[in-house]
Amino acid sequence: MTTANPTANPTADFSADVTARPGKVRNRVLWTLQILLGLFFIIASGGPKLVIPNVLADNAPENLTIPLGLLIFIGVVEVAGGIGLMVPRVSALAAVGLSVLTVLAAGTQAFIADKPMMGIFPLVLAAIFAWIAYERRATITDLRNTLSR
Repeated sequence: MTTANPTANPTADFSADVTARPGKVRNRVLWTLQILLGLFFIIASGGPKLVIPNVLADNAPENLTIPLGLLIFIGVVEVAGGIGLMVPRVSALAAVGLSVLTVLAAGTQAFIADKPMMGIFPLVLAAIFAWIAYERRATITDLRNTLSR
């Protein structure tokens, strides 16, 4: 009788590693972060850009003028990303999108607004979103398999 030893077979299928899911404690930490950050992006970040965009555009720093259409688009993307973080099937994709968005926000703060210290917070958020996307990568595979049927 032979026993299965995954370390003994060097040609073992590594696709099981890609669909690895986080443990119970890590899953709770991830969901807590996802809900808190999702609510933050819906209520505090994207929501005001949709509700009072004229006030935000008028209060922008003198050296950074944001077109009203771009401000509203960013608000829509932030609200959609915040909602997506709280939907299990698309949480990884939302985290990827918000990670890209926050890296761009950090670049805007550093190079266009000429306030590099203000770019630290978006970079921290980008790292957190990248970690969430990595841990939830199985949902991307599941979604791809569902859509390809």
